[in-house]
Amino acid sequence: MSTSIPSVVRTRFAPSPTGYLHLGGARTALFSWAFARHHGGVFVLRIEDTDLERSTPEAVQAILDGMQWLGMEPDEGPFYQMQRMDRYREVIDQMLREGTAYHCYSSPEEVEAMREAARAQGRKPRYDGTWRPEPGKTLPPVPADRKPVVRFRSPLDGVTSWDDVVKGPITFDNSELDDLVIARPDGTPTYNFCVVVDDLDMKITHVLRGDDHINNTPRQINILRALGGEPPRYGHLPMILGPDGEKLSKRHGAVSVMEYDKQGYLPEAMVNYLARLGWSHGDDELFSREQLIEWFDTRNLSKSAAQWDPKKLNWVNAYYIKHSDDADLASRVEPRIRELGGDPQAADLPSIMALLKDRAETLNQLAEGAMLFCAPPIEVDAELAAQHLTPESLSVLADFAEHARALPTWDTPGLAALIQDTLARHGIKMPKLGIPLRLATTGRKQTPAIDAVLALLGRETVLERLDAVQKR
Repeated sequence: MSTSIPSVVRTRFAPSPTGYLHLGGARTALFSWAFARHHGGVFVLRIEDTDLERSTPEAVQAILDGMQWLGMEPDEGPFYQMQRMDRYREVIDQMLREGTAYHCYSSPEEVEAMREAARAQGRKPRYDGTWRPEPGKTLPPVPADRKPVVRFRSPLDGVTSWDDVVKGPITFDNSELDDLVIARPDGTPTYNFCVVVDDLDMKITHVLRGDDHINNTPRQINILRALGGEPPRYGHLPMILGPDGEKLSKRHGAVSVMEYDKQGYLPEAMVNYLARLGWSHGDDELFSREQLIEWFDTRNLSKSAAQWDPKKLNWVNAYYIKHSDDADLASRVEPRIRELGGDPQAADLPSIMALLKDRAETLNQLAEGAMLFCAPPIEVDAELAAQHLTPESLSVLADFAEHARALPTWDTPGLAALIQDTLARHGIKMPKLGIPLRLATTGRKQTPAIDAVLALLGRETVLERLDAVQKR
């Protein structure tokens, strides 16, 4: 199989809509998308929805939403396998005519008995070819009451090999592969067959997918060759493990990628983090989408399982938040403030983002911090009030308020200078003013830098709250 890059690279992401777009699927999609973009190729989205019992419209939408959120719009598709049934039946009829497939009337019970007999003899359990036509072979009488399956006439000898772009050369003995069912008794085609026809018709040149598909690959290669096609280059990605080294599951955070949107992660941060789960570019940990496209190469895909690290994801997300434009952050955080019951219009949201973003790991944390400015002050805890809003501290606050009214400009530098002047006039240290000032104006003992907080709250609000605390 050729290892050169074809003139037009065509990759595909082909999820089954039986659930949400999970992290492993998102990473597979990302690598396929990045490879196509790197080579100026075509990224195809195919929905493999032939499992009628488990496939749902909601799952299809969840996949589309997840890919849109991550910015992986397909160049072609989505294509739906259920809309291609006529094409699959046409190919099956062709294979039956050409002798590369045949009808098999063995019942499921008979096939299981064949496999049990093989196990008992120490052989690999497989269908024994009872209905496989061979020169000079007499087939059993066709049962009158039984609809047949269609089986692929798999090669009996030799090997099926490919040079996996992740794992290197892989070889299967064809004697280990039985004649695969490609159509059920009701005529519906099976997964491995549909995949082959789709990859052939859609001219897919590279398939990146999870290594749980390795056993399917030799079967798909043989069917492709029987149809006169050239197999794409395959790359099988190791799984993603949880922080404890076990298979990633819901308890590790293996939820829909859209759940990470709800939790306040930026899609560009998620793309960056997912890309590093099994791929690397030197020691670079942080890179843009454009750099990922420029650098992406299958030679740098890891052969080892990747490990999900929520702390690392938070670190990456915090970096992207810190380096985001304040107005852009404000637009992303605004709906989250509304969900918390706040009023985003009550304050200068971009300036609030500038104040808070250096210490935030998620958009949700930014929204919670912004409630300091977008909601009424919380009621001061009685114990804190008794401890810090004493007659002495109220006197200091009154003096601060009087001078604050006279400030020529209400901004952070002016307020910082006023705070220092107040401390000097009263001969006190910062906690003696800072804590009472925070409690009086926000209801909280701890806030970001109080001069910046007061500047964002505005002169009218601050003075109103300082006056109110004197009347407690």
